[in-house]
Amino acid sequence: MMFGVHDLELFIVSGLILNISPGPDMAYIIGRSAQLGSKGGIVAALGIGAGALVHVTAAALGISALLAASATAFTVVKLAGAAYLIYIGARMLLARKNGAAVDAGSPMRLVTLAQVFRQGFITNVLNPKVALFFLAFLPQFIDTDAPSKMQAFLFLGLLFDLNGTLWNILVAWASARIARLVGRARRLQHGIDRTLGTLFIYLGIRLAVFQRG
Repeated sequence: MMFGVHDLELFIVSGLILNISPGPDMAYIIGRSAQLGSKGGIVAALGIGAGALVHVTAAALGISALLAASATAFTVVKLAGAAYLIYIGARMLLARKNGAAVDAGSPMRLVTLAQVFRQGFITNVLNPKVALFFLAFLPQFIDTDAPSKMQAFLFLGLLFDLNGTLWNILVAWASARIARLVGRARRLQHGIDRTLGTLFIYLGIRLAVFQRG
């Protein structure tokens, strides 16, 4: 098998099951799609996918293994990620409370597409649980005598990330269509903002208390 990878079909199926399982990334994409339309959701999906590429590369180069082995490095990255999540959530809640957003009837808000991409990217990069996932999941499909474990890591990681990004883009498109059908009522937009802000704060707290197994 290419690059010393085995059970590729099982890997693809397992990866798709993991990708379609609801989680914080999907919640973020759905929220941005409801706020900004399909373009906002797709940009969020691309940001998350770009962040995953960093973890794939780090795993292939062995950096993630060092992160997992060093309690200090793991804690620093974990707390930085938690602080960033809480910061984003607080800004969302305060912006809505202070009426900082533009007219709820407009599909574009104060948040820009660049910010949406950056938030998805940074929150993924600063989540050490993603690094641990790649370190635990990918090696199960690489032969012990593979000619280049780095190439195998990159191949599987890129394939997983590509499938996940395509699924997330589909989620963004579907979420935007549903949001248009529901309408852009002010109460709905307020609820989306509050939900996103609260979600980020919750995820930040949960990441802060996360302990490696």
